[in-house]
Amino acid sequence: MKKSLISLLLLSVIVSLVAFAPAAQQETLTIAARGGSHVDAINAVKAAFEEKNNVKIEVLGLEAADLKQKIGLDSLNATGELDLIMIDDPWMPEFAESGIMANLTELGYVEDPDFATASMNIGKNPYGEGDVYALPFSGNVMLFFYNKGIFETNSYEVPSDWESVLNIAQDAKSKGLIGYVIRGQQGNPIVSDYLPILWAYGGNVFDSDWKAAINSPEAKAALELYIKLLENGANFEKNDIVSSVADGKAAMSLGWPSWYVSGTEAHAAYAPIPGKVNKDSEVHGSGMIGNWMMAVTANSHNKELAKSFLEYVTSAESQKIEAEFGGVPTRASILTDAELVTKFPYFPTLLDATNNSVVRPRTPLWSDVETALGAELSNAISNVKSIDDALADAAKAIDAIMAQ
Repeated sequence: MKKSLISLLLLSVIVSLVAFAPAAQQETLTIAARGGSHVDAINAVKAAFEEKNNVKIEVLGLEAADLKQKIGLDSLNATGELDLIMIDDPWMPEFAESGIMANLTELGYVEDPDFATASMNIGKNPYGEGDVYALPFSGNVMLFFYNKGIFETNSYEVPSDWESVLNIAQDAKSKGLIGYVIRGQQGNPIVSDYLPILWAYGGNVFDSDWKAAINSPEAKAALELYIKLLENGANFEKNDIVSSVADGKAAMSLGWPSWYVSGTEAHAAYAPIPGKVNKDSEVHGSGMIGNWMMAVTANSHNKELAKSFLEYVTSAESQKIEAEFGGVPTRASILTDAELVTKFPYFPTLLDATNNSVVRPRTPLWSDVETALGAELSNAISNVKSIDDALADAAKAIDAIMAQ
């Protein structure tokens, strides 16, 4: 009887200790993300990871400029507030040079061949061949957009070369339409709009020694064509470009899918950007890739857990769910998934364009180069300078920037 009483007392003490024992402390991972649908996509899948790993995922949605600034400031701390960061792909060289990202290869990451190769290459340092520092979270590549009604009414074929684009623009103008809309504002807009044409002509901003190559015959021919397209069209900002093509006032433009495609609805027809000058020319990659990458910070308080979430949020299973919340897949298996393609018919076109895309020059000084080149392209299309003078001055400015 006495032993039974002691046993009951001991059991009572044990139960009390268990009842009042502190629960395992919950971890927190903080993600700095580009605001909007990217945040919605992350929030749509994070709960399962949180429950399995006893972690809280906090997502900060920021505008691009604020995001870049916050990442830069947080990287100065020994242990950062941020554990994962979204990175616009032109920032990658700058961030790699600054040591902001953790080396995922050294953390044990094994490259997944299901990612589109062009997307995966962006996350490597050196570009395309080094260790992996970031994974492609959200896909994006510039496409050729056109008004389907105008094309059908006039029996235009979707062009596969820029000579045909110009011919259609000229014919459309003769019928009272805007043949082609450029995005010719200084800086990023005009550079992003001009580069796909430059690449189709076989030109580049730099040569293999990182000397300016923008004063080349290819660059001049591409700019001559760009100006002819403007003469048969208009120079609009983004919103007016989209509305003019969507509403049938203009025939054609270049743009990012997110401008024209919302959910399952596309407000214009689309195709890969033409990659050659005329029907007999050599084909070049011409679509500008613009993925949003995601990386673990070098000063994260828990790199292993952050890496696990990065692999989870970019997995095929997660990307299939994220697509329903505005996410844009970067995996071939998801971009060709029959169920999703029924809902999002542009996914296969996006994969095709990604596989033939071109990345912007991988230099941490690209922002400065883009500003200088954009100013001179603007001078040329507004007749402030001749094509020869504008490109010669652009080359001098770019070489001066790179000499720093």
